[in-house]
Amino acid sequence: MNTTLAKPSPSLGVSCSRSFLSWLRSQNISLGFTTYQSSRLMLVGTDDKGKFSGFERLFNRAMGMYAVNKNRLYLATRYQIWQMDNALEPGQIYDGYDKLYIPRIGYTTGDLDVHDLTVDSQGQIIFVATRLNCLATVSDRNSCTPLWHPRFISKIINEDRCHLNGLAMVNGKPGYVTACSRTDIFDGWREKRRKGGCVIDVASKEPITTGLSMPHSPRWYQEKLWLLNSGTGEFGFIDLASGEFEAIAFCPGYMRGLAFWKNWAIIGLSKPRDQTFSGLALQERLQKEDVEARCGLMVIDLGTGAIVDWLRLEGIISELYDVQVLPEVTRPMAIGFQNDEISRLLTLDPLKGLEG
Repeated sequence: MNTTLAKPSPSLGVSCSRSFLSWLRSQNISLGFTTYQSSRLMLVGTDDKGKFSGFERLFNRAMGMYAVNKNRLYLATRYQIWQMDNALEPGQIYDGYDKLYIPRIGYTTGDLDVHDLTVDSQGQIIFVATRLNCLATVSDRNSCTPLWHPRFISKIINEDRCHLNGLAMVNGKPGYVTACSRTDIFDGWREKRRKGGCVIDVASKEPITTGLSMPHSPRWYQEKLWLLNSGTGEFGFIDLASGEFEAIAFCPGYMRGLAFWKNWAIIGLSKPRDQTFSGLALQERLQKEDVEARCGLMVIDLGTGAIVDWLRLEGIISELYDVQVLPEVTRPMAIGFQNDEISRLLTLDPLKGLEG
């Protein structure tokens, strides 16, 4: 397969299902995803001949990603959050790319282990500060401004106690979060990975679903609360009347990152890392199905639960965190900090003039 990568990574293999590229093309979308283990922002689309186009930039521990629209992305890294804006005018092309994302505004947060990241209806950045067990927003003076924490967390402190990780927005406001446990002791969640996970209602601060295994990426879509029950490898939704998790598909990998487009879900998969994933039902299911864990993306039909398309990564990239759909974008690229391109590329607002 022909791939186009900015400074191609050594030992990076990319393959995809037969219809994956035509699906992207027909839907007029591209995908962005983060690979925190290898510190990359990856952008996937198609070139003018319909062939695969992949673009990567290095960002230290790239984690939560959020596409406000086709012209603005937010990206969480090890100790910063970046606002990345498209510098191209409609119809403008740069080296064959129709979107050029440049980091314009950065917030230095310190290492809060930021996981999910989003923007509310008022334009406020909201993120999960996993080390603080809380939701927070950016601050112009401090590392962050805490906004909310679960009722079972006694205080906001720099200790990852419950591994709060996912955030679902409902009508432009925080609606639900996921955590790997309800422990209030540093690192206590690691002992509860198999069945200690929960979904918490933000308004009441109370769990609505328990007994999950390492849940991630809750998302409100088509009037349902979807999530990844990562420790079992199951994708599904929460029945809000009963609080039960209803699985619709099994994915062969550790799931993190969930986005939607029309009647499809796009899910990020990772391979196991050291002992973090050991002892989970996922491991047992993979052995039962006689399949190896994969790293890449799965496209799932929400009506049938069938995996209809996929992208697979081999080599240097083995873990993903987040995935986003970029609508009306065919072939995106980004500018990073590893060379001097960012210093040479100048774009200007129209002349405003001085008054008085």
